[in-house]
Amino acid sequence: MARVWRQLRRFGWLAAATLLASGLVPTRAQDVASTGTNSSQQPVVLDSVIAVINGDVLLRSDLQTEMNMATVEPLSLPAGKNLEQRAASRLINRTLILQQMESQGMVKDVSDEAVQKDLDALREQLPDCRKFDCKTEAGWAKFLAAHDLTPQEVNERWRQRMQILSFIDTRFRAGVRISKPDIEDYYNKTLVPQFKKEDLSPPSLDSVSARIEEVLLQQHVNALLQDWLKSLRDQGNVIILDPALGQSNPSPDNEEGDGA
Repeated sequence: MARVWRQLRRFGWLAAATLLASGLVPTRAQDVASTGTNSSQQPVVLDSVIAVINGDVLLRSDLQTEMNMATVEPLSLPAGKNLEQRAASRLINRTLILQQMESQGMVKDVSDEAVQKDLDALREQLPDCRKFDCKTEAGWAKFLAAHDLTPQEVNERWRQRMQILSFIDTRFRAGVRISKPDIEDYYNKTLVPQFKKEDLSPPSLDSVSARIEEVLLQQHVNALLQDWLKSLRDQGNVIILDPALGQSNPSPDNEEGDGA
């Protein structure tokens, strides 16, 4: 039954090309210093460019952080094949959304208090958090450290996620209406058969109609979002430099719609 209920940095391109050609992509000032100036030394690759999205550079370290964040958002990248490729696709989607948010002036302010409230609830829900006692700050920090994350970067990433969800809600949810026949059709063709398959009596339509409406609404929003992302990829300039991560300007995959 759970399956039924669950349905819902920037460098310029020339600078990136120069760094890529040199085989050296330092990400912080101290990293530049650490490479040294002795020409006899072999350059140390501190990071590498994996993609350029409308001039915004995505680094290998960005992709690794995306994969690390899956421990905090376990439904974002479910276990399976092509995990790295799916993480790259999700990272590209989020970059495209953030670019549009900025260009349209639709980056909503999210307070520290709102972020903390969301994360406090998350810390109580994550199964892997139990053995670290994530309800305490020390336990939460230990849990994140075990997955190569810090509280600061998780806070900022979560703030970004909340901003993206707000943008999606404003951009796509407004104006979508679910009709009564749509609700009844879902009830009769999807929900009731699932209950009968498990020899359970289905709940009344009235008792679940609000939930069904939310599920159908989310499906519509997700479909609109995926079409919009595909349009952005087709219109924009998505250059993937690592062939293992897919093709340039690929279609977005069918992941959870937030891209966050």
